[in-house]
Amino acid sequence: MLRYSAWFFGLMVVLFGIEMLNPVQQNVILPFTAFIAKICAAIVTPFDASVLAYGKILQSSINGFAVSIEPGCNGVEATIMLVAAAVAFPSTIKQKFAVVVFGFIAIQIANILRIISLFYLGQWNMEIFEWAHLYLWPVLIMVDVLAVFLIWLRIISKDDPSQPAEASAA
Repeated sequence: MLRYSAWFFGLMVVLFGIEMLNPVQQNVILPFTAFIAKICAAIVTPFDASVLAYGKILQSSINGFAVSIEPGCNGVEATIMLVAAAVAFPSTIKQKFAVVVFGFIAIQIANILRIISLFYLGQWNMEIFEWAHLYLWPVLIMVDVLAVFLIWLRIISKDDPSQPAEASAA
């Protein structure tokens, strides 16, 4: 357990350090965040033609309300935590790759729902927006990461022939 914890925290430091580098921010994170804003607008536009996306901003052309998808709100940090947990855990490269891909998709789906819900909550009630933004959604995103990781652990424990049958069934 100590070895896993050391690898996990070490990987988190390295990955967060890489993410914070200016070239990574400018060439990877900001374009990715703008892409997420465009996806949110594309999902909402068939139902609400007043939604605009430009850069990392999702805005209503009717009332001018906008949300800006800032660092920490684009799902990258949650993905980094999942990657660190998966890479640190003793498993095959194929298993690690599978959880990272599946987890990235699950995190981004939850994050897109988060952004869209906050966009409309902010137009409706700023107190509820603030509560959902600061308390509800951060917890839900991290629960998503934890759920993906735990499901993955359950799946790979069933694939591990070194585990006794009764241990993998528990």
